[in-house]
Amino acid sequence: MILANLAALQVVIPLLAAPIGIALRPATLAWAWATLVAIAAFACSVGLFLQVQTGGPISYAIGGWEPPWGIEYKVDALSTFMLVLISGIGASVLLYARRSVEAEIDPPRIYLFYVAYLLCLSGLLGMVITGDAFNVFVFLEISSLSSYAMIAMGKSRRALAAAYHYLILGTVGATFYVIGVGMVYMLTGTLNMDDLARLMPQAAGYRTLEVALAFFTVGLALKLALFPMHKWLPDAYTYAPSVVTAFLASTSTKVGLYVMIRVFFTVFGAPYMTEGIPVADVLVVLALAAMFSGSAVAIWQGDLKRSLAYSSVAQIGYMVLGVALISVAGMTAGLLHLFNHALMKAALFLALGAVFLRIGSVHIQDMQGIARQMPITMACFVVGGLSLIGVPLTAGFISKWYLMLAAFQDGRWWLAVLIVLSSLLAVVYVWRVVEAAYLRPRPQGAPVATEAPLSLLLPMIGMAAANIWFGIDTSFSMTAAEAAARAALGAALGTGGVQ
Repeated sequence: MILANLAALQVVIPLLAAPIGIALRPATLAWAWATLVAIAAFACSVGLFLQVQTGGPISYAIGGWEPPWGIEYKVDALSTFMLVLISGIGASVLLYARRSVEAEIDPPRIYLFYVAYLLCLSGLLGMVITGDAFNVFVFLEISSLSSYAMIAMGKSRRALAAAYHYLILGTVGATFYVIGVGMVYMLTGTLNMDDLARLMPQAAGYRTLEVALAFFTVGLALKLALFPMHKWLPDAYTYAPSVVTAFLASTSTKVGLYVMIRVFFTVFGAPYMTEGIPVADVLVVLALAAMFSGSAVAIWQGDLKRSLAYSSVAQIGYMVLGVALISVAGMTAGLLHLFNHALMKAALFLALGAVFLRIGSVHIQDMQGIARQMPITMACFVVGGLSLIGVPLTAGFISKWYLMLAAFQDGRWWLAVLIVLSSLLAVVYVWRVVEAAYLRPRPQGAPVATEAPLSLLLPMIGMAAANIWFGIDTSFSMTAAEAAARAALGAALGTGGVQ
């Protein structure tokens, strides 16, 4: 009975557990409850992944109302790939969270933080698993509103301004998305994504469809933080509590890309992306601009959270570039980098959270000589940084290598050259940290730091180890990413349009 309803439980468990957390006022009890719920959500994701691997895609009708009349949860290789990633990161960050949250969030608000965290987790999982275009908007609002609240809980007064900035741009993005939904509903009379895909050819030629695609693109680009619609991201990552930054950097923008893939390839179809409005070409240009501008700006940042935030803008460019190639090889590389980037940023931001716990700052000047006092923490940071650059034997190298192969396969060798050149920029801002932490002495009068507590070290080491493991053994990540890519491009593959 439970296995048959895993799709519903995937969202229901964290969604219903969140309000229960309001009654759990002691900080440790609230943390334990949230962690238990996140682990249960991860177990559901793994169960769904195994079911799809053995039995194929799952269609779950909510309330027994068959699609397209009722809301459908659609579980295939692509959605399970994302579900495992999001719930796995969500559980890992919570295992790390207790000490960090107690240090960075006012004690009376801690239980509310865990309520918001579970709501955000359920919203992200819901966006991935639902097969209803309007239901995506509902879950988008759940995850966004809880994200604004978590960011605003940072102790700096700038956290409130960052949350407000994110709220404004996030609302604009959600509005654009729902306008696009309204337009395609006006043309087709349905909100089910598979049904939309079936009816879309009948609506071809209507200018309304092209306008809807434009609204979808702008709205999802804001959620994804694709250049130049990324202005909310640096402040949000910089002033949010460390746990929030680690969680959002590893999951939120990834879900934005997932929804974009679903809208572009499930609803509109790959041929429309190339034969109608040249959306794919526009995405290539924006991806390249993100790759270079994000890394270039990251070099000049003194605050490492802000530097890594701009780095995320660049890394989003790599993911979008893979998707924009509209091929199995390109989509596989983009999804593989999505997976690997989540591991990189989790390791990096968790390490910075540990540094902040000990010295109250993540400014590069304040971290001089810190590696002598926090050797394990900084070793984890270096591993994440090497993966970010794309050094061999790290996860980042694998995804960038496959992205270059996809560019060569597409006949665009110059894209591979640009990928290498943009990756070299990452060397600069990662080296700045290595130089300060390892090669400079600790300033006189600087606070003496000790190694992070074990509860922080274990999840951090796990994420750093994952960056190495998936850089050596790609049997899981590559196979899952390729299956997800084929699921995303299924309709196009059926017509022979994508190779």
